[in-house]
Amino acid sequence: MIFRAALLAALLLGLALRLHGIHDPLLDHPSWRQGDTASIARNFALLRYNPLFPQTNYDGPPPNYVELELQIVPFLAATLYKLFGIHEIFGRLLSIAFSLGTVAVVGLFARRLFASGVAGAAAALLFAVYPGSMYYGRTFMPDTTMIFFLTAALYATWCWLEDRDGETRSLWRPALLALLAFLAKPVALLVALPIAALGIARHGWRRTLTRPATWLYAAIAFVPLLAYLRFEHAVAEWHWASGITQRHVIPPLLAALHSPAAFAAKLGAFHHEWRFLWETMLGPVGCLLALAGIVLLAARALNGGVLLWSWLAAVALYGFAVVTVEPVDYYLYPVLPLAALLGGGAIGWLYARAHLVGNAERTAWLLVALIALAGTTVIDRAHIAKYYVWRAGVYEQARALDGALPKGVLIVMGHYDPAILYYINRYGWEEDPALWTPFDQESAIRKGARYFIDVESRRLQSNADLYHWLERYPLMKIAGVKWPVYHTDDAVALPGAERRWQEYRARERAAGSTRPSAAPMPR
Repeated sequence: MIFRAALLAALLLGLALRLHGIHDPLLDHPSWRQGDTASIARNFALLRYNPLFPQTNYDGPPPNYVELELQIVPFLAATLYKLFGIHEIFGRLLSIAFSLGTVAVVGLFARRLFASGVAGAAAALLFAVYPGSMYYGRTFMPDTTMIFFLTAALYATWCWLEDRDGETRSLWRPALLALLAFLAKPVALLVALPIAALGIARHGWRRTLTRPATWLYAAIAFVPLLAYLRFEHAVAEWHWASGITQRHVIPPLLAALHSPAAFAAKLGAFHHEWRFLWETMLGPVGCLLALAGIVLLAARALNGGVLLWSWLAAVALYGFAVVTVEPVDYYLYPVLPLAALLGGGAIGWLYARAHLVGNAERTAWLLVALIALAGTTVIDRAHIAKYYVWRAGVYEQARALDGALPKGVLIVMGHYDPAILYYINRYGWEEDPALWTPFDQESAIRKGARYFIDVESRRLQSNADLYHWLERYPLMKIAGVKWPVYHTDDAVALPGAERRWQEYRARERAAGSTRPSAAPMPR
């Protein structure tokens, strides 16, 4: 009864913390990821209501299919959009629901794993108030959904092996949860290691490999994932998932395996991930409690050694391979449910050694709650306060452009941020103005782009060719918009534009010919 009350308190507290800033525009941290997710949801609702065909706004006229994980939250949000209208708050509310679901699963998991209601309540409270789960548990992103299914899949698999000895007829729930975790975001594949370790610890290597249940579980969890990834790769124009893996993850990992210097550099980057955990994901108290759990686990004081050690090894390998090249704090999200289990286990172990009864027992329960609350919501909240800040001026200008530009027109935005393009509410291109060329702009114009929005004027001016080329078009005056907006329609080009461009090019060629050439290298 006390555990249920504590779990309910953790859920209510987690809800209250996640409601902060719920109505804010998606220009808080990380706006680029939330803008992508929100654009995909809106495109599901307005263009093609099919979760197999996610579309972004920034590769020209639609369709702009992109290779990503199965868009569970965007598709659910699009369904709500069709019923109630387009409101981004639905995306935030869905993430909150999945985050609170993880609070409950972590609490139940810890209570059973450590045979302690105190451990379960502490784990639930810790996950509810970790700064990382508190903040990212209310963002319009796929990561919170993945964490829910990842944690639920491990819990269900462990119960399936413990209660049913891994029998074939009852494997559907854990296997389907594993599949949903992998589809929600392939990062969840890291739990394949603890799942395999649990099976081997239960049945041994040989029996695990010869059991039909093993292969049926693998077929349910992996075959649909492979089919989905292959399908998305075939239909997508933007190959994000495979592109990031092939260009950013695998080459540095291979280099680290073949070069001591590259390995040392990667190890140094891996060491810096601790800062993310300490400052914004777990907070100091969360980190110290997780370390206490690891120490007690090493000393054989905690149960569930195979599960916890293999999970720890999996997140360490993932951090070394991926987060070292994509240093973003929420990429360490899979550490949080593990840390909550370890921290809850440590608190439960200490509580059990106290042998408390009566009023002392009730006081200890209250102390457990206060440790979790004071340690995170009060001390660690300051580390993520900056994440809630959103750019009011950017939002107002984007909405003013939405109201001023013709509906359905294509644009080029000189800035990388899908959230800004989302609020401008137009399709087109988002590009770095320092790298975009006149030839690129001409190509976009031929495809229908009629406006260039200069969000980063300094970077555009550093690109002299594009800056001078755009001078052929008039600048629009739009109330409430400070960004220069070029009307890139040849029908309204300024008189003498081509002559001025050719004069500029002639001056550049002349200046180039008078620059001293580099001295020849000695042979």
